[in-house]
Amino acid sequence: VVYMAAKALSLRCVGFCGVDDSVEPLLLRAVSLAHPWVEWGVLFRPELAGTPRYASEGWLAALAEANTAAADGSGRPMRLAGHLCASRVDELLRGDATFVSAVAKQVGFGRFQINATAANGVDVGAFATPEGADACTAAIATVCAACPHLEFILQCNVQTRPLWERIWGRAGAARCSGTLSEAPPNLSLLYDDSMGLGVSCTAWQPPREGVQCGYAGGLSPSNLKSQLTAIGQVADGRPLWVDMESSLRCKTGDGRDVFDANRAVACVRVVGELLGAGVRAAA
Repeated sequence: VVYMAAKALSLRCVGFCGVDDSVEPLLLRAVSLAHPWVEWGVLFRPELAGTPRYASEGWLAALAEANTAAADGSGRPMRLAGHLCASRVDELLRGDATFVSAVAKQVGFGRFQINATAANGVDVGAFATPEGADACTAAIATVCAACPHLEFILQCNVQTRPLWERIWGRAGAARCSGTLSEAPPNLSLLYDDSMGLGVSCTAWQPPREGVQCGYAGGLSPSNLKSQLTAIGQVADGRPLWVDMESSLRCKTGDGRDVFDANRAVACVRVVGELLGAGVRAAA
């Protein structure tokens, strides 16, 4: 956990999503060793593997090698999050934890984000009816229970409302019909009104009580300082994380769409400036 005492803002991590074959895993490892609160996000969408933003199987193997546990027993050096899309979400909404369990063990992922939106290729019709939403919510709970060592993240937006309302209830209202009797302790909430499209948020929501919360939507090196300040004003000292993706892409001279590690490091510098004296880890 990283603390920003000046603004009473505590950051669990800063997420950079969309690492792919255009960036060397050993470079990511080097950044992680210097800044262990950095989290690298890998998008999983099988039909797009190997294209910009979506890592290939070969690149994942290289990432696993770069994330090998240290000989001194200090554990894997990199903080990794899998961002599930399309069929990988559909599997999870059926209660199938096979993929997440395997890739967590092989590569070292500690968190998985459930991008249950149409823009991410998910069959949103699966939870379009009350009965379907009940079934999908129960499936999420099943996966969380099967993988207690992993943290799962559900996007909070209009499209995923049938899911998160059944887990945590409506904001400021009684829980709706079909709500789980108890929310999984390893299920967190990501506020992303843009539904993963990178659109800037105009007003951040305060975190829910008793739930780990994160924030995404249009964050970039140019606005990260002001947006973290704004988020801190509504977070009231609660631990949180932020995540970004679209702003970390750039075009090369030959037109290739690549992950720009320089932009990610620019964000690291912004966080470092806000921290002032530097980063300290909480026990």
